[in-house]
Amino acid sequence: MRVRLWVLGAAAVIAASSARAEVNEVRFGRQLGLGYLQLYVAQELKLVEKHAAAAGLGDVKAVYQPIGTPAAITDAFLAGTVDFGAAGVPSLVILWDKTRTSYQAKALTALNAQPAFLNTVNPKIQTLKDFGDNDRIALPTVKTSFQAMALEMAAEQVFGPGQQARLDRLTVSMNHPDGTTALLSGRSEITAHFTSPPFQYQQLADPRVHRVLSSYEATGPATTFSLLWTSARFYQANPKMTHAVLAAMEEATDYIAAHRPETARIFLKVDNSKLAPEFVESMLADTDITYSVTPHGLVKIASFMARAGMIGTAPLRWQDMFFPDLHQRDGS
Repeated sequence: MRVRLWVLGAAAVIAASSARAEVNEVRFGRQLGLGYLQLYVAQELKLVEKHAAAAGLGDVKAVYQPIGTPAAITDAFLAGTVDFGAAGVPSLVILWDKTRTSYQAKALTALNAQPAFLNTVNPKIQTLKDFGDNDRIALPTVKTSFQAMALEMAAEQVFGPGQQARLDRLTVSMNHPDGTTALLSGRSEITAHFTSPPFQYQQLADPRVHRVLSSYEATGPATTFSLLWTSARFYQANPKMTHAVLAAMEEATDYIAAHRPETARIFLKVDNSKLAPEFVESMLADTDITYSVTPHGLVKIASFMARAGMIGTAPLRWQDMFFPDLHQRDGS
């Protein structure tokens, strides 16, 4: 009996020590918009805290930082001011390539698949061939955002091999809200905006705006738009916390599917948005917009980025860029 009590006591001490070894605060940097909706839901419903407590980590604090551009999220991640970054696929692909022998950034989970629209107020622009020297295209980050990559993929399709950067000289880095304001103001050099939901649909409600391109035309339908990633160092040092984050994202994904009106209200509250709840619900009902932790289309995107010289090495399979938790999923 004494031996058994000693073993149980030692196990409790080890468990407590293990819990103390993991962080008690986890920090997320995310972009703006519906591509990151799981993080909005997790923040409002305290899902990370819930799953961390269930894992024996005690009173954990989750901090969510809305950050306007992928470049700023990458900078915050590499500076150590956030533990997890959430942005478009190209940001993770570049990080994975640049840190494979050091920091080892990898995705923990996919978040969302959605089309990004290239909208314009210039009535003369109907295709990519119609853009001229006086046009300027706002997008989240020049060269490295999902929209920048989709523009290059589309340019290659329209202008031919080796011409993927044909329109890059017209692009301007601008976050989604500022790009929307600039496009609709009529007082800016910005004549087009490659953006994402809900901003693209807000723009199209204006009769002056029309769509030139959907990213799905370049990448293929249902291609993953956004990912959540961390470093190998954080993943290995905080296994319970990392698994709690993944469990929170999976629960948030299920919640979005089952509770559209409540999810719309959460988005509006967290984003401090004045959009109508019905407008957000209509986007959640759009069959082109899906929420899933399983990635799709990553190899196609990464292969293009390698061919275009954006990364040095293309992954052989999508699992190369992911931590092992989802490796058995039917991704691509």
